[in-house]
Amino acid sequence: MARLTWHGHSCFLLETDDGKRILFDPFLDQNPVSDIRAADIGDLDFILVTHGHADHFADAISLAKRTGATLVSSFEIVSFVQTQGVENAHPMSIGGGHSFSFGYAKMTPALHGGEVAGDDEGKYTTMAGGWWLDLNGGKRLYHAGDTALTMDMKLLEGQVDVALLPIGDNFTMGPGDAVRAVEFIRPRAVIPMHYNTWDVIKQDPHAFARAVGELARVVVLEPGGSYEF
Repeated sequence: MARLTWHGHSCFLLETDDGKRILFDPFLDQNPVSDIRAADIGDLDFILVTHGHADHFADAISLAKRTGATLVSSFEIVSFVQTQGVENAHPMSIGGGHSFSFGYAKMTPALHGGEVAGDDEGKYTTMAGGWWLDLNGGKRLYHAGDTALTMDMKLLEGQVDVALLPIGDNFTMGPGDAVRAVEFIRPRAVIPMHYNTWDVIKQDPHAFARAVGELARVVVLEPGGSYEF
């Protein structure tokens, strides 16, 4: 069984069936709702970054350097982290995919800002994205990143076992649009994310679950909670 552990906001640790450890959007040390800190993260094989905002990227460079994990993100973010001493990195862009040791990863569209935290000159500003993973063994995961509702999500219909969707509103789609996203994607299970980190994105995930109804199973996690699939 693959295991997803939520560490608050949009940070998830994925442990695959074949033992790979993949961290999405590392935001731990400055995350007011995280159950752990970056120093508590053990070995990593990959770090997948959807975009460069600090609440998705703040601990990515330090973790990549400490663990030797391969950091995978947009071409511009990878170019930036290489200037910061990250040795193992793989650049991608929206719509492109690549086969890694854990399976196939495609970078999906997301409508959001592209500033890269730490890039004081704005040289590496880039597009935000999400991730669709087809893991070894056939399990499929979609991490939407920070995004508005988009019609592109309909292209994922029937191709997602677990969808990680933001529901916080204000900076991303809110619960209503996230329900529409579930209608578009038709995943087997949905885990809400990017909510309740600060008051401006405060939401009731259980109300979201009720609104989704029978469209999909909604798994509401507390920081540190896990879901196996």
